[in-house]
Amino acid sequence: MNLRHLEMELERLEGFERPTSRLEQYGTPAPVAARLLHHAAMQGAIEGRRVVDLGCGTGILGCGAALLGASAVTGLDIDPAAVAAARRNADRLGLDIEFVVADVRDSGLDWGRFACDTVVMNPPFGAQKVHADRPFIDRALEIAGEVYGIFNQGSAAFVAAYTEGRAVVVEVIRCRFPMRRTFAHHRSDRMDITVEAIHLRRRI
Repeated sequence: MNLRHLEMELERLEGFERPTSRLEQYGTPAPVAARLLHHAAMQGAIEGRRVVDLGCGTGILGCGAALLGASAVTGLDIDPAAVAAARRNADRLGLDIEFVVADVRDSGLDWGRFACDTVVMNPPFGAQKVHADRPFIDRALEIAGEVYGIFNQGSAAFVAAYTEGRAVVVEVIRCRFPMRRTFAHHRSDRMDITVEAIHLRRRI
């Protein structure tokens, strides 16, 4: 599936019905999701691979990975309403994806069952809670060898330092992230920000 076709398929998916600012529930725009996934696929990290969408929200990254031929896809999110929307989205595209309500910070969960080849994720940027992305990075490197994540602009140096000794930053791709008015504190109908799609590879 080419990039444009993937983007068109992902545009069909529903977003958050009642997003909460506490969880930073900004929907991942289809062009950004498609670009991240297509790039990962070109590097052999999606097709035929076990993929986990960590903090899946309404499932756009997981659905895209399934469309690109992942052998198995699992999506995890703390919000039951988001997981329900993710299931509807997978059904809309005729995809077989497992979605689980789970908190990435839950050390009591058997994370071994979610071991995979590749994690894709759009973790919180930390606007509401500083370093909210750290548990996602930690869990991603625990369960996968390859990690593709969307981070706020300027995060690459932090991610490299935070994961030193555990992973290497393979690549950083900057792209435009159109953010629609979602919460009361947003002042405009749309604001374009720059994000960094970061590819991490776990050290053996």
